Amino acid sequence: MFQDSVDPAMLRHHGDVEARPGMLDFAVNVRGVAPPAWLRDRLAARLDDLGRYPSAEDEAAARAAVAARHGRTPDEVLLLAGAAEGFAMLPRLAPRLAAVIHPSFTEPELALREAGIQVTRVILERPYTLDPALVPEDADLVVLGNPTNPTSVLHPAATIQALRRPGRLVVVDEAFADAVMPDPAELTVQAEPESLAALSAPDVLVLRSLTKTWALAGLRCGYALGAPEVLARLAHGRPHWPLGTLQLEAIVATAAPSAVVESHHDARLIAAERAAMIDRLTALGIDVHTPASGPFLLLRVPDGELVRKRLADRGIAVRRADTFPGLSPDHLRVAVRGTAEVDRLIDGLRAVLW
Repeated sequence: MFQDSVDPAMLRHHGDVEARPGMLDFAVNVRGVAPPAWLRDRLAARLDDLGRYPSAEDEAAARAAVAARHGRTPDEVLLLAGAAEGFAMLPRLAPRLAAVIHPSFTEPELALREAGIQVTRVILERPYTLDPALVPEDADLVVLGNPTNPTSVLHPAATIQALRRPGRLVVVDEAFADAVMPDPAELTVQAEPESLAALSAPDVLVLRSLTKTWALAGLRCGYALGAPEVLARLAHGRPHWPLGTLQLEAIVATAAPSAVVESHHDARLIAAERAAMIDRLTALGIDVHTPASGPFLLLRVPDGELVRKRLADRGIAVRRADTFPGLSPDHLRVAVRGTAEVDRLIDGLRAVLW
């Protein structure tokens, strides 16, 4: 049922507003404060090209690099100015009824509602396990995240595929898929547990982001993977040169096999840091939702809103999670960070909880 009572301000909320300059940032899931040196060098080498419009050759090279990275063909790749642009395009598919599985990232629902699309929420109860039977049969567009922001739940690919129906398009937000620890036995660059990025199907659309793993939030880079006819509908009416030269260069660079290997290494580091954080937070008596697979954790803390504000007073930013449908003010999301940063978080929590 269309929900007129939904507060758009809640759907628009993002963690970046929690992290003021100078704060210790657990609110935003970007890894690091700047891209790695080799990537900065690649981008800097293209600065002299900014006096020219982005070339068709650069655009084709970026699509080819992404296609090779996921075992797809270039016509199954649509380059995006961040995954958020892909969410903004979803209304162009003109669904009759869109089902958004929550708790999850709110941009898709916001874009659909603002376009007047009828939206129904499928809110999962803890442990936030996906049940395809909960989705209305007449929903011709289904949107979900994997791994899901903010729960850090990784849904099995087979369960996601069980959502497929004749006349329905399944949209999977895989913004954090490259941060999931790969199977050590799987050495191919496509190896990402439970990802559908390599699935060539007419009814599955996958959205990916490069901004989190590579600290490129200010550059806006991403892409969609899907059937050419679906991508054409998404791109209809798009302006000329939708991505700039530096965005295209970043996409080529981070799709290279060496960069994918680096992202796999970082995913293993994230897994180790996440496990250590879970142990330390639970030792404080904090309810941490597990199992967790993403570069963030969902916490439940009594008087969570007060805890968040008191942490902010101590210069520590954490993300309020009550803006995600299905969660309460006692829920907070924290990014996975290294030992030194977690030391400060633990000290801050001790101070504000007791």
